[in-house]
Amino acid sequence: MATPAFEEIAETFDFLEDWEERYRHVIELGKAMPAMEPSLQVPATKVDGCASQVWIMPRIEAGRFDFQGDSDALIVRGLIAILHALYSGVPVGEVGAIDASAELGRLGLDEHLSAQRSNGLRAMVERIRLLAAAA
Repeated sequence: MATPAFEEIAETFDFLEDWEERYRHVIELGKAMPAMEPSLQVPATKVDGCASQVWIMPRIEAGRFDFQGDSDALIVRGLIAILHALYSGVPVGEVGAIDASAELGRLGLDEHLSAQRSNGLRAMVERIRLLAAAA
């Protein structure tokens, strides 16, 4: 059920030899992501439960889910980019059906992120699901 953009990330992760390379790739994904306008980085878009500052602003166009996101931590920006690849363009009604834990598990993130980062990633997924459900 993953999007082609997420499948591309999964294929790249399969190709990369070790976790140091994978972390670098996650950071590069974050750097490549467009910055979120500071005017959108407000309490209403802030994701609670993350050790870093994280903001997610949904956009629904033609019944498809999309969002802008940003963080003050490079690795977290990369995680946001991965979530963007997983959810962007998915019909709003199908966002909740995506098994984010299983998809992200394909990347091995569950085994290699700190407990704080894992909790933050779960908080971001939950926020995306709630935003889509409210749309």
